[in-house]
Amino acid sequence: MCGIVGIVGTDREYQVESADIHRMCETIVHRGPDDEGIYAQGRVGLGMRRLSIIDLSTGHQPIHNEDRSIWIVFNGEIYNFLELRPDLERRGHKFYTNTDTEAIVHLYEEYGASCVEKLRGMFAFAIWDDRQQRLLLARDRLGKKPLHYAFSQGRFLFGSEIKTLLAVAPELSTVSSEGLLDYFYFGYIQDRHSAFTEIQKLAPGHLLEYANGKVQCRKYWELPACGTYEPASEKECIDDLEQRLSEAVRIRMISDVPLGALLSGGVDSSTVVALMARESSRPVKTFSIGFPNEDFNEAGHARLVAQQFGTEHHELVIDADFGETLDKLTHMMEEPFADDSMVPTYCVCALTRKHVTVALAGDGGDEFFGGYDRYMVDLRRRLVPGMPEWAGDFFRKNIFPRLPAEMYGRRFLFNMSLASRDRYLDSIAYLRLDSRDRPLFSSDFLVSAETLPSPLETFRASLNGAPATDRLSRLQYLDVMTYLPFDILTKVDRMSMAASLEVRAPLLDHVLAEWATKLSPKWKIRSGQQKYILKKLAERLGVPREALYRPKQGFAVPLVHWFRNELKQDLLGVLLEPKTLQRGYFSPVAVRQLMDEHLKGRRDRSAELWLLLVFELWHRNFLETLATGDSSQRAPKITSMKTCQTLPVTPQAGTEQ
Repeated sequence: MCGIVGIVGTDREYQVESADIHRMCETIVHRGPDDEGIYAQGRVGLGMRRLSIIDLSTGHQPIHNEDRSIWIVFNGEIYNFLELRPDLERRGHKFYTNTDTEAIVHLYEEYGASCVEKLRGMFAFAIWDDRQQRLLLARDRLGKKPLHYAFSQGRFLFGSEIKTLLAVAPELSTVSSEGLLDYFYFGYIQDRHSAFTEIQKLAPGHLLEYANGKVQCRKYWELPACGTYEPASEKECIDDLEQRLSEAVRIRMISDVPLGALLSGGVDSSTVVALMARESSRPVKTFSIGFPNEDFNEAGHARLVAQQFGTEHHELVIDADFGETLDKLTHMMEEPFADDSMVPTYCVCALTRKHVTVALAGDGGDEFFGGYDRYMVDLRRRLVPGMPEWAGDFFRKNIFPRLPAEMYGRRFLFNMSLASRDRYLDSIAYLRLDSRDRPLFSSDFLVSAETLPSPLETFRASLNGAPATDRLSRLQYLDVMTYLPFDILTKVDRMSMAASLEVRAPLLDHVLAEWATKLSPKWKIRSGQQKYILKKLAERLGVPREALYRPKQGFAVPLVHWFRNELKQDLLGVLLEPKTLQRGYFSPVAVRQLMDEHLKGRRDRSAELWLLLVFELWHRNFLETLATGDSSQRAPKITSMKTCQTLPVTPQAGTEQ
């Protein structure tokens, strides 16, 4: 696992300075604390920071082909490189390392840009072809590894993180109104934008070729048609799933460094741990987090699974004293990001990194096997007749704005006034500037926002263009195209890399993902049971039923309680400061009303308040530091908050199963 950077001069007379590449690399040392490599020749410079996983002794990047005409910097892991290598050697290619990276170089020599189609894994890479004077950028199919790019002052720049570009082109730091609009709606920024106007993201499953001053992007992978595969029996379905998931786990256990698993105690991670335990000759190292508040605490279920499979288990307890962690994360995060599970994700990654360098995780099960509760809510609401279109329009324009903010059922009525398609989109939106949440925003910001396209339009396009005929498959497709890469995978990548930990997700193996997409929806949700077939496989593998058949808790912090108690003063202190209220985005009166509504227990507004808090901390800890270049200008620490606390737990001893 690495972080990569690069510069290509648009003018062939341009000379790259290796010092610029080094400066870019310095911003992402956390992604690769073990090594730095730089290639700077003429108008081209490539750089990388390496977290050594495979071929520790000879895997130094950038890596080249036999005559040094092709160079690569690579971030990720290719799990089928050992299968690819013999064929490449038969074709006459000479390898000088044992890395997966070098296999990509020789694949490119054989197949050009289409080489990406032969790769199985997670990746973002850049190949410079000196003969053709062409740069190729590629990102994996589902978007596990990030890649950003921009033009600035006669240079094409790219890097794993936005801060790599800003290190040599601070003029790119103009904040994007479109990006902020995305954030207010969804709590993250879609890949069509970034937080900065001139910086773009390469989308998942896409290639970018830069030559002769021109950029060309194309999509090289698409999910297959949904729900087209119908197994003959439940046994056949479980057998097929077991074979595919077992293989996905096995190939992700290849590593030259210590390896473990993130174990939440839920269906997905427990199934992965069960398969790891079956594959491993030694006890698997597992890591989990817990909370003092039992409504959010899954630690007991994680311990139960750890005992069942004889893992060496480590546990962390997180309480409201996580201010230093949040301060650190909002300093590192280049974009505002409101998924509150980023805090426990970072904490468990930091704990895990003390013991191993690689960890497997259960991400992807909800999207591909129907695990989100919002799917069930949507399916139930479709049974309730909505308003006629004319009546819904009249209600939203004339009646809804007059309903008291504290009225129970107000948001539900708004949702039910929408067309069936838009109900789901409304349910996943935090703050809608177009109607529902307008009073929260300042009049000036609303005027500027009205000139921009609605962030919901790309979601509507994905939903309408889904290769599916049933409602569940359409919702799953939408989430795989949006929520999975823009939120879940962004969070996992940023938080794991902040801890210098590589996280691998077997359930997001693209071969398995294609199979799951084609699987009939009746195997995903049946008689109200979500992730039906995945739970059946987990049962077969011995995962305790107590861990499988229980209410879904998710991986979030108990903000609703903390904002009314432990964090009450800290929240007030940040959101009601004049500096915050004077930024011009929000109505100070509406912010106070939102807080009052939550603190008095009239409504749970923790999600919206968290979004506002993170947004303000991003301004202080990232934007203002960027503008001044002085880390002392960061936001004052939220002083009553500490950091994640390690719970002294006696590791579970390995046992024979």
